Amino acid sequence: MTRLSRIESACRGARRLAGCLAILVGVAVTAIPAGAETLRVGKAGRDAFSFVPVDVGMRTGIFKNNGLDIEISSFGGDARVQQAMAADGIDIGLGSGPGLAFIAKGSPVKGIAAMAGPPLLFALVVRNDDTVKTVDDLKGRKIGVSTVGSVTSWIVSEVSRKKGWGLDGIEQITIGDDASRIAALKIKSFDAAIVNLAVALNYVQRGEGRVLLRFGDLVKDFHIHVIFATDKAIADKPDTLRRFLKGWFETMAYMRANKDKTVAIAMEIMGTDAATTAAIYDELMPMFSNHGRFDPKALAVLQRSFVEMKTLPQEPDMSKLTTEAFLPNK
Repeated sequence: MTRLSRIESACRGARRLAGCLAILVGVAVTAIPAGAETLRVGKAGRDAFSFVPVDVGMRTGIFKNNGLDIEISSFGGDARVQQAMAADGIDIGLGSGPGLAFIAKGSPVKGIAAMAGPPLLFALVVRNDDTVKTVDDLKGRKIGVSTVGSVTSWIVSEVSRKKGWGLDGIEQITIGDDASRIAALKIKSFDAAIVNLAVALNYVQRGEGRVLLRFGDLVKDFHIHVIFATDKAIADKPDTLRRFLKGWFETMAYMRANKDKTVAIAMEIMGTDAATTAAIYDELMPMFSNHGRFDPKALAVLQRSFVEMKTLPQEPDMSKLTTEAFLPNK
């Protein structure tokens, strides 16, 4: 007899409704892990490998073992993640290093862990129509990015700066998530787009375009991704944040030790085939931090960039934007 059948039989045999309800309540209580707490986590991109760790940790039970039920939402860029945190729609935001500037502007959050280093994740793609043949052809062109203040926006400005064109030498068009940028590129709304590597490889495989530029060599000292927490969560759920970060770095260790299982989960999230996902795994796993501590050199690059991009009028005190208080072993 199945568990459900035993419950139904017990209910039919109960002389009073109260007896049946007691049985059902007892079953419901035993089905809920003791101490499990729901934590709302928002990703700045739905199908980027950068944010797959939270799915891996959830599906393998790593977060559950740390007493957490993870509720995942996806957004089209950093600005929308910050908006969701400000509106108390999520507790944790998985976003970009440049997103720290939102805190200096008043966003009620803090960076609680450095998630990843150099920008290995992104590629700049163009159509196959030879509108853009080389990087030098980008001057004065329109490039699709996610949102204002995002890492994609910062990268475009950095390319322009390093080419000697000034920060505004390339025109940026904000257009949400990767799929929207690819769709707009196809209809020639702009000449190039920065997208995550999985989307770029799919775009090339379909014969629709090519990768013009990768960014791993462009910036060495950088935090491409940061884990954020709302001020409310920091005040009300400090232990919960510690358990989340503990689970996050346990997930990192699991992913490094279990490539095949990680790829199986990632390909479902990203919509890529096994071979492409395995290649992305090999390229991008090195960018993830194993400890979450902020690199002073990387923070200095971000600090400088906020003024250069006119995101902020002056360099902020980075110590006020981040905290390492919730990291494991702290």
